Amino acid sequence: MTRRSEVLRVGFTDVDAATDALARLGADGEPLLGHFDRTADPDLALAGLVRLADAVEDRADFLGHLAEDPDAATRLLAVLGASTALSDHLVTHPQHWRDLTDPTLATTRVPAFAMRASLLDAVGADPGDEAPVATVPDAEAVDALRVDYRRQLMLLAARDLAHDVRVDDVAAELADLAAGTLEAALALARQHVGEDARTVSLAVIGMGKCGGHELNYLSDVDVVFVHEPVGETDEQDAARIAAKLASHLIRTCSTPTREGSIWEVDAALRPEGKAGPLSRTLASHERYYERWAEPWEFQAMLKARPVAGDRDLGTRFVAMVDPLVWSVAERDGFVDAARAMRRRVVDHIPARSVARELKLGEGGLRDVEFAVQLLQLVHGRADERIRQPTTLSALHELTQHGYIGRKDGEALHEAYAFLRRLEHRIQLHRMRRTHLVPEDPRVLRLLGRSLGFAAQPAEEVERAWEHHRREVTRLHQKIFYRPLLNAVARIAGDEVRLSSDAAADRLKALGYGDPTAALRNLDALTAGVSRTATIQRALLPAMLQWFAEGANPDAGLFGFRRISETLGRTPWYLKTLRDEGQVAERLATLLATSRYCTDLLEREPAGVRLLGGDLQPQRGEDVVGEMLATGRRQDDPGEAVRAVRAVRRRELLRIAAGDVLGLTEVAEVERGLSSLTDATLEATLTVVEEAVRREKGIDRAPTRFAIIAMGRYGGFELSYGSDADVMFVHDPEEGAEPEEAASFAQAVANELRRTLGAPGSDPPLEVDADLRPEGRQGPLVRTLDSYAGYYAKWSEVWEAQALLRADAVVGDDGLRQRFIAMIDPLRYPEGGLSEKDITEIRRIKARVDNERMPRGVDPKMHLKLGRGGLADIEWTVQLLQLRHGAAVADLRTPRTLAALDAAREHGLLTEEDAGTLLTAWRMASRLRNAVTLARGKAADHVPRDSTERRAVAQIMGFSALETDAMINDYLKATRRARRVVEHLFWG
Repeated sequence: MTRRSEVLRVGFTDVDAATDALARLGADGEPLLGHFDRTADPDLALAGLVRLADAVEDRADFLGHLAEDPDAATRLLAVLGASTALSDHLVTHPQHWRDLTDPTLATTRVPAFAMRASLLDAVGADPGDEAPVATVPDAEAVDALRVDYRRQLMLLAARDLAHDVRVDDVAAELADLAAGTLEAALALARQHVGEDARTVSLAVIGMGKCGGHELNYLSDVDVVFVHEPVGETDEQDAARIAAKLASHLIRTCSTPTREGSIWEVDAALRPEGKAGPLSRTLASHERYYERWAEPWEFQAMLKARPVAGDRDLGTRFVAMVDPLVWSVAERDGFVDAARAMRRRVVDHIPARSVARELKLGEGGLRDVEFAVQLLQLVHGRADERIRQPTTLSALHELTQHGYIGRKDGEALHEAYAFLRRLEHRIQLHRMRRTHLVPEDPRVLRLLGRSLGFAAQPAEEVERAWEHHRREVTRLHQKIFYRPLLNAVARIAGDEVRLSSDAAADRLKALGYGDPTAALRNLDALTAGVSRTATIQRALLPAMLQWFAEGANPDAGLFGFRRISETLGRTPWYLKTLRDEGQVAERLATLLATSRYCTDLLEREPAGVRLLGGDLQPQRGEDVVGEMLATGRRQDDPGEAVRAVRAVRRRELLRIAAGDVLGLTEVAEVERGLSSLTDATLEATLTVVEEAVRREKGIDRAPTRFAIIAMGRYGGFELSYGSDADVMFVHDPEEGAEPEEAASFAQAVANELRRTLGAPGSDPPLEVDADLRPEGRQGPLVRTLDSYAGYYAKWSEVWEAQALLRADAVVGDDGLRQRFIAMIDPLRYPEGGLSEKDITEIRRIKARVDNERMPRGVDPKMHLKLGRGGLADIEWTVQLLQLRHGAAVADLRTPRTLAALDAAREHGLLTEEDAGTLLTAWRMASRLRNAVTLARGKAADHVPRDSTERRAVAQIMGFSALETDAMINDYLKATRRARRVVEHLFWG
């Protein structure tokens, strides 16, 4: 075999460079060639070996020893081939290669006390002292600590890479090494503080992975500091000294020197976070955790243990928080806090990184840890056996004691162990704190070989990673939710079976407010051995998770039961949910978030089919065509109108579902609702006119008829809870008797309002004509001439203001155009408004503000009448239209935002003021819609009920936990809008 072929066989990729490097080593390097095939990157290992051979004192002795000690050679080359950072360390401190010749490294874990003693020795502290103090000069000691830390890390990496140490053992040794480092850093802090250090006792509590004995090669080390005064020391002095010790410890570990840095020490998990004191007494901690701590803070305490400093004080701290940790699942808001903690982590993933995120992404390490911790906190209250701080140990106990199925536990253990090993190898390469799987094929090859993939290491490690991600995602749902089904269904096999009490505890922890009712609903859905029950049992684990992510999981599950009872035997229903995951997820989101959508789905269960398609509002002309075609197939006019209303119900569901799911903007929603109302009135008017003609026995209508949209309807700005404000106008045909024409028009208007407003299986459309001249005292329908006469003689300025939003939308086209031409001079008066008229408008607005605000409602929370709310903005825009509409043609529009934009374009208000009003108007409109969607009925104020507020927040695009952020954003927008209104409207 030639030298080149032998080099290729071992795994070198750059044959020429490898051949040259081997030549540089000479004959002493020949015996080492066979060891390279076990390294992660032979090229990297050889380059490191050449650098190290050049750095050692006796090159021949170095290479000769490696040739005679194959175990030492394997360990050294494994380190050099996997980690450029440790290779650099060895070149800087070449004497450390001899530590790798220790034969016990192959079989023996380095004890924690030995690590601690070595690190303390490095800074000149006595490991036998209760409170060791460094004696080596400060700067020199800081470097010495880094050197010894990196030396011990190298030894652990060598064992990990060369001797296949289990990942949980590696993580535990890393945690012990971190604890020893913190102890040595504290010894340096005592030296720095001097004699005052003796007046306070300080304990360092390890949190997170350090506390749980499962640290990575490079992680932040999370800690909490607790202190007590010694002797007669004043508490304030003790707090000051403890803070000095803690801050110096943090700097010692975190600050880079010529020997690099160790890792960041993060004390942000302390009470009050970064805003709180760095250290507290035990009593102060106890007061905080008993009175003020959020549930997530106790979840963070799940892994707390003393790691440095006063062990007795640290033990007492853990004993103090332990009962609080294991009762946290009983607290209100536990689930919300746990989700918030998970969501905060997810939200910090940059969008460009999410696909390669090993720790925080979907199916990543955090999903396993979160699942295990939640199961522990729910069931660990009554079962101390599962209170293990280490993830893999806790997973083992949860499996052993029946909280996770045996096969599922083994699969999750395998997945988590692989993900942790991959994470370790990624961090080892350059000793960087990262959780991103690299895309560079060369680095992927290195990672794959270090994990034992030989044939196609880069491709194999990617495939293995993807497989384990899928397994984690699948098992997360199965472990959490399937046992809930087994608690109510008689299912054979070795699946986990929870007692009713345990199932209720788990449901409560997942956010279900009435676990007993939830279990009854699950029983109803899964009972029996029918095909329907079988499919439901397959669907429900995922559905339960989606319900739990909504604002009201109980309502979601109950709504699903109601719909399933209606459609369960319909062939397409369960098949659609099973085979089209998007439909099932959308359905679960709607049911757990929107009472409005749930009501529509219960009235129209077949609407589930809509959820797999386009949820954008349909074109008005298409909807009118379908309504007319459907209505004309009915012989009875009442049935025809019901058919029209059924189409409207379906389209309301389409619009509302798109809104709740975040697929439709508020302007599209308002246009869709307004266009749908146009279509409904157009189709119903056609049906009703034909019915009235048949009833009266006439072939041709004696009058032309039109419907004038008013208010938000006229402005094409309808919300879900809006009535259709209209005026009815007719114009007798030539030769028709006025009385006959008036009777016909009156009958048409009455019948249209009755049929659309009648109770039924679909939402009624209230057609409100109270904005007509003389209000309810005036005739329901007038001729065009009657309107013209009234406005010419009796009209007041407020009626001109109301007509600003008039839009002739339905009925005879010629009549509609003539009506608009008749009212334009009135609503856009030549020369604008007089000062008297402006004063009158302001007087009316002040009266509306004072008299129409409902009692008991916080004015700031009223979306319509509140300060800076919809009415403020709309009256301001309308005043501009009345004053300038005759001169500025672009202002002649019934739509608020179009008028606002025109006023900005023509300099009637500044860019900033226009933007302020636009922002507030859109947010108030969105909130108004969201309130109706969440509650199932219209309201003009933000709900007080916490569940409804969470639903509103989710619909608005916030998380269910961000209700305060939503309210703050709204109040900020309306405060700014009110300042603009005070300037523009009130002068």
